Amino acid sequence: FFTRTPTSMHSYLLSNFVGARCDVRHALPVKGRHRKAVIVQANSKVPRNPNIAKLQAGYLFPEINRIKTKHLEENPDAKIISLGIGDTTEPIPQPITKAMAAAAENLGTIDGYSQYGGYGAEQGQAPLREKLAERFYADVNIQASDIFVSDGSKCDISRLQMMFGGNRSVAVQDPSYPAYVDSSVMIGNTETYDEASKQYGDIVYLACSSDNDFFPNLALAKDAELIFFCSPNNPTGAAATREQLTELVKHAKETGSIIIYDAAYSIYISNPDCPKTIFEIPGADECCIETCSFSKYAGFTGLRLGWTVVPEQLKFMDGSLVKNDWNRLMSTSFNGASNIAQAGGMACLSDEGMKAMSDLVSFYKENALILKETFEEMGYDVYGGTDAPYVWVSFTGRDSWEVFTEVLTKCDIVVTPGSGFGPAGDGFIRCSAFGHRANILDAAQRLKETFSK
Repeated sequence: FFTRTPTSMHSYLLSNFVGARCDVRHALPVKGRHRKAVIVQANSKVPRNPNIAKLQAGYLFPEINRIKTKHLEENPDAKIISLGIGDTTEPIPQPITKAMAAAAENLGTIDGYSQYGGYGAEQGQAPLREKLAERFYADVNIQASDIFVSDGSKCDISRLQMMFGGNRSVAVQDPSYPAYVDSSVMIGNTETYDEASKQYGDIVYLACSSDNDFFPNLALAKDAELIFFCSPNNPTGAAATREQLTELVKHAKETGSIIIYDAAYSIYISNPDCPKTIFEIPGADECCIETCSFSKYAGFTGLRLGWTVVPEQLKFMDGSLVKNDWNRLMSTSFNGASNIAQAGGMACLSDEGMKAMSDLVSFYKENALILKETFEEMGYDVYGGTDAPYVWVSFTGRDSWEVFTEVLTKCDIVVTPGSGFGPAGDGFIRCSAFGHRANILDAAQRLKETFSK
């Protein structure tokens, strides 16, 4: 061992001692040279973030992808149909892509680059903020200056956690989008995971099921500072009614909590009794933040463009504006959404773009209806699929990961296990309506042949 040169010994140690904390000193003479000391430290002196260490396994959707990949490796001839991850499949409408292509071309000119090249405003381009206010908030008390354009709702959820900081009391719908809980864990709002209850300590899980019309008992959240609420809900597909959201806002105002309202699927709402923005509810501008995205509106899942609304009227305990802190955080941690993506956003909000988005959403809603009717014909209790692109299917008494595995093994279909969205989701699977029509019809036939009661 000690006859190695310093260089070869260094390589030897790195290849044989990675993972162990070690200080190795080589001080034996090397022929023709002075003695030298070689110090190798395989590990750093930086401790792991204990909050990230609390997380269980991987994030839900990459974990599902990993299992799908393994299934394909073992069954290379399998024709997989994915009803799992809620990723759009149809092309972005041409009026929108043409606008982005023109914007990209324009960046190759002096005048074009002078107008929209380089670093943009962290809050988003002013014309886009104004158009968002006009299209989605014209009838409520929201101004363009309250709207902050970003690279999507998921990113903003974690940034909001950063703004509020750790040691906050958090309540979440159960089941709900995993990012609410996972980001709460990472910022330091929870205790460790309890295997028996399948819950993290210090998070209030607000159970939502058919028994309570998918609207929780808010009394459980009386001490919560932050309440994460999604409508239409992912994964159940349930859209909250005006009466329910009025109760939610009333609760927040009485308890002094702030609602982080995820409206990522609001364009799918058909029921006129279900608001498309929380700001339709009087008083919501004093207790709510709303986040939304073009991902499921126009197929921007990979392009990345969204927005978060922080009203002027929303204040911290000391009377300071939440909006000011959000602006400060965005200015520090974000350089603004892509210029080309924002050009696409402007095209989405044109008359032609709005119609194209509506047609795209209608296509996915037809897919959802096919899946919903398929499972109903098969004899299952089914929820969602009307005001959302998700169908929530009950496999009463079954472990949802077992059902996921059985559907994948027998049908070559990927769904999402309900327990991945929270303990109240166990016994369910979520099926996504994002798919080519031929695949949706094929999946429906495979499921009927194998899982009909």
